[in-house]
Amino acid sequence: MSLSPRPESGPGRIFEVGFGFWSSKVLLTAVELDVFTTLADHPMTGEELGRALRLHPRGIYDFFDALVALGFLERDGDGAQGRYRNTAETARLLDRNQPGYVGGILEMLNARLYGFWGDLGAGLRTGRPQNELKRGGRSMFETLYADPARLEQFMVAMRGISTGNFRALVEKFDFSQYDSLCDVGGATGLLSTLAARRHPHLTCISFDLPEVEPIAKRWIVQEGLSDRVSTVAGDFLKDPLPRADVITMGMILHDWNLEKKRHLIRAAYEALPEGGALIAIENLIDDARRENAFGLLMSLNMLIEFGDAFDFTGADFQGWCREAGFREFEVLHLEGPCSAAIAWK
Repeated sequence: MSLSPRPESGPGRIFEVGFGFWSSKVLLTAVELDVFTTLADHPMTGEELGRALRLHPRGIYDFFDALVALGFLERDGDGAQGRYRNTAETARLLDRNQPGYVGGILEMLNARLYGFWGDLGAGLRTGRPQNELKRGGRSMFETLYADPARLEQFMVAMRGISTGNFRALVEKFDFSQYDSLCDVGGATGLLSTLAARRHPHLTCISFDLPEVEPIAKRWIVQEGLSDRVSTVAGDFLKDPLPRADVITMGMILHDWNLEKKRHLIRAAYEALPEGGALIAIENLIDDARRENAFGLLMSLNMLIEFGDAFDFTGADFQGWCREAGFREFEVLHLEGPCSAAIAWK
C-alpha cells in the first residue's frame, strides 16, 4: 500500500498562487523593458536582445527563457544560438506600436499597484487606502488629473482593458429601440464610438471631467465619428447627467462608496426617459460570492486605492436600483469575469 499523498492533497495549487508574484513580475518587467516591442521586427539571440535592452549578462537567459516557459515568447533553437521571438498573442497585444496594445494597464500595475499590494494586510486592518495617500501624497485621481501626460497614459491603459468588454456589450445588447446613449465617465470615448459604429442610428455622448474632454475629442476625431459622438464636460458627482435613452457606466460604480453609488444610480434614473436603461459594466461578483475571484480581487484593489470603494454583485445592483425606482433588471455576461448589470426605468 502506497503512503504517497493523493495528487489533490499536495501543495501544488497553494504554491502556484503563493509564488504567483514571481511570474507576474517577470511579465510586468518585460513590458516595462519593452521586450515585446524590441522583438517586433525580427528574432534575436539572447545576447542581442540583452544588449538592445541594456541588461546585465547574468540574468538574460533566465529572464528570456522564463518568458518562453510562461508562454509569452517563443525560441527557435537552444543555447546561445537560440533566437527569441514574440508569440502571435504578444506580437498583437504587447508591442506598443500595434493598435491592439494592452500593455498600458500592465505598465500601471508595475509602476503603482504592485508595490501598493504589499500593504494589503495593513489595508485589511485599517480599512484605509494603501496608495499615494498613505505616503503623504494625493489620491489616485488627484494625482492623475494634475498631470496631463499621466492622465492620458491612464486613459489609454483603461481603453486597452475595456475594449473587449465594450465591444461585447454593443454586440449583445439590443440598442434597436433606443436613439441616444450617454457614457458616464467616458474617458477616451471608446464605448460611445464602438456603439455609434455598430449601431448607425445612435447618437452618443461621452461625459467626463473637463480635463478629459480634449483627450476624448482627439479619439473621436481619429475614429471619424464626430458627427454622431459628442463630448460634454462635467462632474458626475455634482452635475446632472446628460439626458439619453441609455446611460452606461463602464467601471465607474466600483470606484465609489455606497453613498456615492446610490447617488450615481439616482442621477441616472433622473436623466432617463420611461423605458430607458442604465447599464453598469463591471467585474460583477457572483451573488453567492464563490466563483468570480477576479471580481473579488478587484474589490480588494478598490480597498487599496480608495478605502471605502468596493465591487458588488448583480443582486446588490438590483437592490440599489430598485430603491431609485427602476423596475426591471438583467445581468448580461460580456467577457471573462466582466458582465453588464442592466436596469430599466
